[in-house]
Amino acid sequence: MNGAAPPAPPHRVLEAEATSLCINDESKGGPFVVRIGNKSTTGMKATISVAMSNYIEAGSIIAIATSLSLWQKEFGIDDFAVGLLAALSANAFGAAAGALIGGPLCDKYGRKFIYTYDLIVYMIGVALAVFAMSYGMLLLAFIITGIAVGAGVPASWTYLSEQAPAGQRAKHVGAAQLAWSCGPLIGFLLAVAVEPLGLLGSRLIFAELFVVAFITWYMRQGLPETAIWKESNAKATSTNVFHGVKALFSKKANITAIFFLIGVYSFWNIVAGQAGIFMPRVYAAAGVESATEQYLLQALVWGLTVATTYFGFMRLADRFNRRILYIVGSLLGIAAWAVLVFAEPTMPALLSFAVLWGVAAGIGAQAFYGLWASELFATEYRASAQGILFFVARIMVGLLSMVFPILLTSIGLSWLGLILIGFLAVSLVVGAVWAPHTQGKSLQQIEAERYPEDVVAEESVVEASVVGEPVAMNMHF
Repeated sequence: MNGAAPPAPPHRVLEAEATSLCINDESKGGPFVVRIGNKSTTGMKATISVAMSNYIEAGSIIAIATSLSLWQKEFGIDDFAVGLLAALSANAFGAAAGALIGGPLCDKYGRKFIYTYDLIVYMIGVALAVFAMSYGMLLLAFIITGIAVGAGVPASWTYLSEQAPAGQRAKHVGAAQLAWSCGPLIGFLLAVAVEPLGLLGSRLIFAELFVVAFITWYMRQGLPETAIWKESNAKATSTNVFHGVKALFSKKANITAIFFLIGVYSFWNIVAGQAGIFMPRVYAAAGVESATEQYLLQALVWGLTVATTYFGFMRLADRFNRRILYIVGSLLGIAAWAVLVFAEPTMPALLSFAVLWGVAAGIGAQAFYGLWASELFATEYRASAQGILFFVARIMVGLLSMVFPILLTSIGLSWLGLILIGFLAVSLVVGAVWAPHTQGKSLQQIEAERYPEDVVAEESVVEASVVGEPVAMNMHF
């Protein structure tokens, strides 16, 4: 009544404050703000800074993978303790917990909200890894880094998809997959370079990730919020952070999509998760004892993944039949592990595995998961859905990671490889049969097709408001 503007809701305040870290100083009679970070990050810089979530996630996994044997020797731990390090890290449970936290926060407070804080937490974790002097300190470092990278990944895929033109969504989402591929490529090449330094070299790789994280964090502070989220948020009435999760499970179409994406991604990721962190041990079981040779084989895998992500997924998935592309990638992945299981462990066989698995990963389940998970859910809970899916996938990886070193020793590579091929076969069948028809459509068009009841409800609200009828505005919930 007095003309004063009402106070902003708490979630609007948080949205405004999430632009950058600030320092307030009222010592001179009034507040002023000192920004820390880039003032404006747009265009290709924005795409790169967001996609770097995936580089940092994958780079963290490889930093762990190339150092596990060295940590085991340094601290005198057994195979179970090694498996626990892997299971609680960015490769599994740690990332799972982070995704479950980060997804709902992104839906409530904005896609860029998480970028104010996640890499600060991450830098604390990698700093602990650099200076780890005990198994407990190292385990804590891996848990912290895992939570931080897990929180950032759903935001990354969601942000890129919402900023992309309808006809170039695979190209933009593929940038995250490209960054994810570059992380291991650079990580394994660095591991080759510092291998003579032993554990000190591994600590230096973690230090490199600290520097990359700081630069990325600085660039991200100038990111704009996505227009599609701002439009959706303007209609929101709930202040509950987990409102999106509740809305997600209220629709049959969403539950069907969740099961579909678990089949596509989680079963593939069980295999990729073990390959990412335990592949040096697999190569050793196949007869390649030299750490340098193991790392070079992995560098070949990821170099080919980088190439096929760009020339295969990013260039083709917006205009070529996605189902066929997915099937080709899945079959190549199965062929790769079949070579590893059934062929004699010779260098030509291992090179064949590296080529097949590297190409498969570039046009495989993870690239399509990032795309489909962004397309199949409404804006109000898109990041929450990705957080839940990422949580499930990494929990499944973590459960196997805890016993993978033991299984590799007890039942051998052949039997373990057959189990992994079975997981890949499930992913192939689910994606080949139920791949969605979303190519070339805007996110708004896909939402209208998947949730026709919401479109009818919104039209009813508009029509009723025109004729002056009282309506309930909270139609969705």
